[in-house]
Amino acid sequence: MAYWLFKTEPDAFSIDDLKHATNQTTMWEGVRNYQARNFLRDDVKEGDLVMIYHSSCKNVGVAGIAKVTSSAYPDPTQFDLNSDYYDPKATSDAPRWVVVDVTYHQHLNKIVSLKSIKANNNITELALKKAGRLSVMPVTEHDWNEIMNMAKA
Repeated sequence: MAYWLFKTEPDAFSIDDLKHATNQTTMWEGVRNYQARNFLRDDVKEGDLVMIYHSSCKNVGVAGIAKVTSSAYPDPTQFDLNSDYYDPKATSDAPRWVVVDVTYHQHLNKIVSLKSIKANNNITELALKKAGRLSVMPVTEHDWNEIMNMAKA
């Protein structure tokens, strides 16, 4: 099992939305960065745990946990002319973008803020501390445990 951090803007889709989704599950669509896509396609696996990170909002930080419940498959929004995520260069024979399904696991007792993550010197490998633009990023087991402990405090 691996650990991940997936960013989302809670005005578009939040941990609460995931909790209230049908079967508490959704496909994680709309990733349009090649490095993030490659993580989804090549490394994110069924059974992995995901920190759901709220960005571009008042309370930026890790809000909850989800579990990956499918392997990567083509993102259907890339073929939908009416979607914000439509990609005219994508074809069914050569899809460019992928999704995984995630299922709600839990809310954290409190949001672990970006500020507190950056201030914690025990979090050493998390890309969020260095280059926070990536929407899908790996989390080491050590950093995962540190952030989970911060949520309890």
